[in-house]
Amino acid sequence: MAQWLWMLSGGPAPPSAFGPLLWHAHEMLFGFVVAAIAGFLLTAIPNWTGRLPVRGWSLGLLAGLWLAGRVAVAISDIIGPAPAAVMDLGFLVAFGVIVLREIAAGRNWRNLPMVGVIAVLAASNLLVHLEFIGGVGDAALGLRLGIGTVAFLIAVVGGRVVPSFTRNWLQKQGAPHLPAPFGWLDRAALAATAAAGLMWAAAPEAQATGAVAVLAALMIAIRLSRWCGHRTLREPLLWVLHLGYAWLVVGFALLGLSLWFAVLPVIAAFHALTAGAAGTMILAVMTRATLGHTGQPLTAGPGTTAAYVLVTTAALLRVVSGLVPGAGAELTVLAGLSWMAAFALFVVLYGPLLLVSRRPAAER
Repeated sequence: MAQWLWMLSGGPAPPSAFGPLLWHAHEMLFGFVVAAIAGFLLTAIPNWTGRLPVRGWSLGLLAGLWLAGRVAVAISDIIGPAPAAVMDLGFLVAFGVIVLREIAAGRNWRNLPMVGVIAVLAASNLLVHLEFIGGVGDAALGLRLGIGTVAFLIAVVGGRVVPSFTRNWLQKQGAPHLPAPFGWLDRAALAATAAAGLMWAAAPEAQATGAVAVLAALMIAIRLSRWCGHRTLREPLLWVLHLGYAWLVVGFALLGLSLWFAVLPVIAAFHALTAGAAGTMILAVMTRATLGHTGQPLTAGPGTTAAYVLVTTAALLRVVSGLVPGAGAELTVLAGLSWMAAFALFVVLYGPLLLVSRRPAAER
């Protein structure tokens, strides 16, 4: 993000074959978001399978592959697009193999579709790279498919954790009303989300795509309304999850409306789904997981709440910047600064917790 703001202010771009705008979009999606997905799955899979988490040299190698991909994309104009593609795709391939191994070893077949999600993300990334290797790919298609896949993953995983965490908290508060259990409406909302993402990838200008996207927004909104989000306002650690999920509603609604009304640019939908839904949910899950895995109370302090406000401000400014062309550049810079401040706060507040080994419960 700092490099992107530097380029927007007139600074030199990295020697990437992608060009500044595509470099930014690719790295935020296949660099930042994919790293967060990997962090989430590597944390969640031991809970699903009962096996020890991936650690040591395996984890170090995976992190090294991710970093090598970031460097390779940044200097792809020097090393060539084909070597850059191999180095960048190496992370997702290795990650997919590790996830498949862990799920198979733990016989946790329910979560096997996660391997499919990783495969689609790898295919999306490959499409971006192939545009620069013989011109046989489609970078725009790769980005749309990647964003649609991330949105669907948020819909699925968020549909598990948001009502579950909310229910646990409300039960402790003695609340009479709890989130509705999973049912046919949830399945319909997920189906609509998947259909909207696939249609957007395949037919990004079709009127039918707009209709399905609006339908998905409506179904997601109804689903979210059944999770008692308004009862969690006293705990930022919870309401931020509902807010992150609500960005899916905004994103798909803007996507559908942009295909019907030319005055609404599709870039606003892009950023509602990425800076809004993905950015907010990533920060929300990282903070909660860090507190839980380091034995801290599951409550958000003032600093954590400020990070939530900053990431929300960043998403709002970035979406609005696409709707107000005259002030777009200034709003984009402010959005980037707010984004950086939100994640800098996470590093300051949570970095020390992650650098200290957690003591067994008997020693605390």
